[in-house]
Amino acid sequence: MSTPLARRAQRPRSDLRPALVFLLPAAVGFATFYLWPTLRGFYLSLTEYSLLGSPEFIGFENYQDLVADPLFWNSLKVTLLYVVINIGLQTVLALGLAVLLHRLTKSTLIRGVVLLPWLVAPVVVALLWYWMLDYQLGIVNFALEAVGIDPVAFFGDTTTAIPTIALINVWQHVGYTALLIFAGLQTIPPTVYEAGSLDGASEWSMFWRITVPLLRPVLALVLVLTVIGSFQIFDTVAVTTAGGPENATRVIYYYIFERAFERFDFGYASAMSVILFLILIGVAFAQLKMMRAGESDLS
Repeated sequence: MSTPLARRAQRPRSDLRPALVFLLPAAVGFATFYLWPTLRGFYLSLTEYSLLGSPEFIGFENYQDLVADPLFWNSLKVTLLYVVINIGLQTVLALGLAVLLHRLTKSTLIRGVVLLPWLVAPVVVALLWYWMLDYQLGIVNFALEAVGIDPVAFFGDTTTAIPTIALINVWQHVGYTALLIFAGLQTIPPTVYEAGSLDGASEWSMFWRITVPLLRPVLALVLVLTVIGSFQIFDTVAVTTAGGPENATRVIYYYIFERAFERFDFGYASAMSVILFLILIGVAFAQLKMMRAGESDLS
């Protein structure tokens, strides 16, 4: 006959309580720094609020004003242009760099060098390139003049400002993106490539028929992260062009900053933040669905 102590020892041990204890600090941080500010921002988007008084509930008037605000629509258009240039170049270059790292070398030193630009503060990177691309004193324009090409106003021309900012951020983040893809490449069994070689497949053919399909879940995650990060571009614009010339670089994040901290129109800025939040949710959901991120050809 078993004793109560023996019966208690035979019961399966639950890890729920220890798990909740370890999750509690993260849950408190999430609620304090993410959930509550999000709910507060949504409430403020329904108010007229500045530093001079308390929030005054006005319903959806801020959203109605957004529809008729040409600067808001221009900021969305500029942001989308930046995202297309940045994500297009960054993904292609990162994928190529990751494949080269995987097939040619796995040196930790080389991986560190590739990651180095990402470790530098975005403001420092923006200032560095701002000086290098200066119309009169920049070393890049000196080099162009040396080969007979007229100087280019990289930040002062409406047609080159956003592509220039996009290229700066590609230079800074391509190494980090490449290492994320490189980690995905290491999950692909070498036997798959060996079988492809035995069948006479070329490197180019194996890249498109083996590497890219098996990388789909990783690429989906990388694209979601990089697209969300691209929509949040602010530092480079604030340091280099401050939204100019002629609103050519006034991205949505910078416009939100202007309305909130220069005009102190926190209700209107909160409304724009809510719209951006919904756009990012929609974009991320569409990406994950279209790329079938939950499926893997390795299973």
